[in-house]
Amino acid sequence: MQPPNQTPQLENNRRGIRRGVYLLPSLFTVGTLVCGYFAILSTLRGGQMVAAGAGTGQALMAFDNASKAIGWAILFDGLDGRIARLTNTASPFGREFDSLADVIAFGLAPALLAYVWGVRGVDALAGTQLIQHLPQIAWIITFAYVICGAGRLARFNIDTLKPASDRRFFVGLPIPAAAGAVAAVVHWQKQPVSTWLVAAGWLVVVGILAYLMVSRMRYYSFKTLDLRKRRSYLVLILIGLIIWGVFFYSEPVLLTLALTYALSGILLRISSKIRPHPPAPEEVHAA
Repeated sequence: MQPPNQTPQLENNRRGIRRGVYLLPSLFTVGTLVCGYFAILSTLRGGQMVAAGAGTGQALMAFDNASKAIGWAILFDGLDGRIARLTNTASPFGREFDSLADVIAFGLAPALLAYVWGVRGVDALAGTQLIQHLPQIAWIITFAYVICGAGRLARFNIDTLKPASDRRFFVGLPIPAAAGAVAAVVHWQKQPVSTWLVAAGWLVVVGILAYLMVSRMRYYSFKTLDLRKRRSYLVLILIGLIIWGVFFYSEPVLLTLALTYALSGILLRISSKIRPHPPAPEEVHAA
């Protein structure tokens, strides 16, 4: 039996541990915010260098750092939700805090990166009559990306209050995946766009990502993947190869992964039209 004078101390220690566990998911959310803020600052720095026509190498590094920061934000965002579920510390505050962080890191930061990296160089290097309206069009499309991302998160907050039995799919492209596609393209190319034709194509890509976020297309969620179950060694080899590829060849590997997942919803919609699947009881909506 514990001495009477030690019982209050043990209770205080347990309360402190419980409070620390509840704060742990929010700390990862703060990490998401930090990465989003750093991505914005790096994008602005790269844009200033491009507009000044100096420091090309430093501008490339600034844009690349912004894309890497968005990638780290995706990692932190995935960890905070999983840790909250594993520790049973999910809360309404954590859900709202996570959504607000996602607006910054996966809405505003990639939209600004898409605009500055994909259009500012064209505006600075080739101010002709043909492209005089390109910055205004880019402003509208990238702002539409932010609106669609915020709407995607708002729909998620509403739908989480509804019972969901089918956890296999997201409805609409998750906003971290859309941000990852933008960041992967910038990380792969690095050199900012300098021709109006490529800039126009880039804006089409950003517009498609915005539409996919608010669409009803289904994307595999991987939430039903139980890492505690025994898996084939082939799965472990595949995961190891992906990690090895990201470490040594991050540009093509991350670009392939991001674009493959973004296109998977379209392919799944086409396949369902050709060969309809039995309807699930209900779909899960996620950020």
